[in-house]
Amino acid sequence: MLEKLKTEIELLGRHLEVLRVVAAHQPIGIMKLADILGLPYHRVRYSLRVLEGMGYIRASSAGAVATERALEYLNGLDTEIDEMIALLEGMRDAPSHNL
Repeated sequence: MLEKLKTEIELLGRHLEVLRVVAAHQPIGIMKLADILGLPYHRVRYSLRVLEGMGYIRASSAGAVATERALEYLNGLDTEIDEMIALLEGMRDAPSHNL
């Protein structure tokens, strides 16, 4: 039941990792990103495409750069993750109702 959610969280983690490296090393090309992250080129390319579609990065002649939206998102990320953790912990701690 939770396998799909786990897969999505892992994918989100990769997208966030790519976004953080872009923000820290911008402008940065795809090959350099793949080297830093130790990820295959095609996975980095997919994450860049997703992040660009969401408005978190933009392409430039020198490589990917983070947008203001990305920087705002990264600044508020800890709070959002804490909220999700609280939801998951609530699910774990919920009474079983005598299953």
